[in-house]
Amino acid sequence: MTDSVSDNRKRRRNRGAAILIGALLAILGFGLAVQFRSHSGTDSLTSAREEDLVRILDDQNGRIDRLQGQINALQSAEQRLSDSSGNNAAARQEAQRQADALAVLTGTAAAHGPGIRVSVTDPQGGLKAEDLLDIVEELRGAGSEVIQFGSVRLGTDSSFIDSQAGVVLDGTLLNAPYTILAIGDPKTMDTALHIQGGVANTVGVAGGQLSVDEQDLISITAVRTVTSPKFATPAPK
Repeated sequence: MTDSVSDNRKRRRNRGAAILIGALLAILGFGLAVQFRSHSGTDSLTSAREEDLVRILDDQNGRIDRLQGQINALQSAEQRLSDSSGNNAAARQEAQRQADALAVLTGTAAAHGPGIRVSVTDPQGGLKAEDLLDIVEELRGAGSEVIQFGSVRLGTDSSFIDSQAGVVLDGTLLNAPYTILAIGDPKTMDTALHIQGGVANTVGVAGGQLSVDEQDLISITAVRTVTSPKFATPAPK
């Protein structure tokens, strides 16, 4: 009887670990798709210099390869955990590692790494929600993994909204000058923001200025609270 209870507990833990990995796979797959959509729909690329385009293309190809490698590794780990009935310690260790990665990707944990600090001035108040969203999308398209805009940690459901008081991000009123922290490859993100006719030009036309400070270590401390989905549930296997 005791062995049966122990086996049931192990199976439940392994199923929980597999669910965590499945959720991470979904996020990585979404991120992979976003890389295509972000740059394929960016009008500013049409006026970019050839060397800028080559650099961004090389980075995107490398990022796609890395994401695909992560997906393959996660699929293997998920299969091992699904099939495992005895190696409970290994299952817990794998589940914790994936939970930590998932927490960073979903914004529920602080993160640090190489990246950039972006400063955007807007003395005339000419920048709207769409303009600030373009900055974020350019960073995402350039491979940024974690973004903090002002005091707000960006998530997959973040939104910029114009209001009478100004631009509101996830319920928080933003005030210029804006500071954006982004973790990723500093050179690639800097290049993406300064593509000819891109977001830096948009800021300049509005009377402001966009500047980038590349740093070896960026610390992002803002976190998000993940709410339970109202309609979606894990699909049965």
